[in-house]
Amino acid sequence: MQIFYQPLVAQGVNYLEEEESRHAVKVLRLKEGASITLIDGLGGLYEAIITKANHRKCEFEVIKKEQDSDKRPYYIHIAIAPTKNIDRLEWFVEKSVEFGVDEISLLLCEHSERKTVKNDRLLRKAISASKQSLKTWVPKINPSQKFNDFIDNLSDDQQRMIAYVDHNIPQHLKEKALNNKKYCILIGPEGDFSPSEIEKAFNKGFEAISLGKSRLRTETAGVAACHILNLINE
Repeated sequence: MQIFYQPLVAQGVNYLEEEESRHAVKVLRLKEGASITLIDGLGGLYEAIITKANHRKCEFEVIKKEQDSDKRPYYIHIAIAPTKNIDRLEWFVEKSVEFGVDEISLLLCEHSERKTVKNDRLLRKAISASKQSLKTWVPKINPSQKFNDFIDNLSDDQQRMIAYVDHNIPQHLKEKALNNKKYCILIGPEGDFSPSEIEKAFNKGFEAISLGKSRLRTETAGVAACHILNLINE
């Protein structure tokens, strides 16, 4: 099934953006009258018919809409420091979307080597992964913000946990996380969180958790946390 993305379809927008239009018309060679499937990223699944096969603005008519009412009773929020190699961060976004992540925040930490990230590119990766894995929801991706600002402004309705390199942490994420909760997991940069950041996280109610005995790369830790939280809620 080939899926297209139009976030404003529920508001009456009846055309694909240029990149999606080019893929439909130039790559897939779809013509007027062809059936397509769309998602809006908010749980909406649409069946439509192409009415104008233009590679810059492919227009369609919606003939059926379904709303995904099976919204998960838990919410996964991964707050992660961008990796120096941007390809590794994009890999994290793709894989976490495939497993099922609801929100991603980018943290600027004391040991961060990358300070700037193009959020629009990460969003495109998330959209692509949602379509490939047949998901109707696209996660929220927040702009980069300083570590202290993030935890100072985090809502109180999330189970707060922080993963960092310390082999003396007694509890694994699979043991600490409660079922059907809203989770926020902090994942540090390649140089890990600084002692002052860890202390501040503890003061803000974060609990230390382990992701296993192996020392994981930043992006691997993010995907592992996402996968574990999905598994314990199945």
